[in-house]
Amino acid sequence: MRTFFDTNVLVYIFDRDELERRRKAMSLLEQEAARGRALLSTQVLEEFYVAVTRKLKRPLGEEAAEQAVRHLARLVVVAIDPQLVFKGIVRSRVSRVSFWDSLIIESAIEGKAEVLYTEDMQHGQELDGIRIVNPFVSA
Repeated sequence: MRTFFDTNVLVYIFDRDELERRRKAMSLLEQEAARGRALLSTQVLEEFYVAVTRKLKRPLGEEAAEQAVRHLARLVVVAIDPQLVFKGIVRSRVSRVSFWDSLIIESAIEGKAEVLYTEDMQHGQELDGIRIVNPFVSA
């Protein structure tokens, strides 16, 4: 089983103002990476860099952010190619999901993920065999 991590979950690992979410995100990534199940896309790496350097209240420096991206890139990474972009466009148009979320979904499908960790979609929803899980929702 593979588990896809959306950008927003990974950003919490570096958010010093959200300690509980930081702890949960870090633990989840460590657990899934140790099992060889963690999966990302090139889109996630790009969005992550921008988010941790520009969107956090206390942003990372550019060098620290680059090191974090290099570390994350050691995981299984789905490369966004034109065919995946086209699939994202179609999903967005048909399902009325944002293009960026559609591209995340298509990347998770491409990587054969069974779970997609994200805050941006409906927790518990099933999409083409992928279960959407918000790891910060209390069980």
